Amino acid sequence: MKIAIINGPNLNLLGTRETSVYGDMSFDTFLDALRKKYTSVEFDYFQSNVEGELINELQRVGFSHDGIVLNPGGYTHTSVAIGDAIAAITAPVVEVHISNVHAREEFRKISHVSAKAAGSIIGLGLKGYELAIDWLLTRK
Repeated sequence: MKIAIINGPNLNLLGTRETSVYGDMSFDTFLDALRKKYTSVEFDYFQSNVEGELINELQRVGFSHDGIVLNPGGYTHTSVAIGDAIAAITAPVVEVHISNVHAREEFRKISHVSAKAAGSIIGLGLKGYELAIDWLLTRK
């Protein structure tokens, strides 16, 4: 099974960015743990702070992978184009947010991604990525 994990802006700073909200583990460390836990999964990982690069990556893996775990970060609330990219591909996309975006600023309650995703996991920390992977594995 091939699963792509795509992270948006500022998620390259996990482990050092607002640790009270996002925790103190880097995503590289977490990804290593995922690879050890899910030995039957071939993971592709991509992170970018650039909206167009995220769209390009969704298109690149969206027809060849069994699923995508996407944390679009702040682009969730602003990018119609990322939502359109999700609608255009065949791989199921699970939207993940580490923090509870609904308990934060008012503008974060708007998502241009949720309606196009197969599902959303919000506010459960890095555990949300594991739950998304578990769901994708049950689809096969």
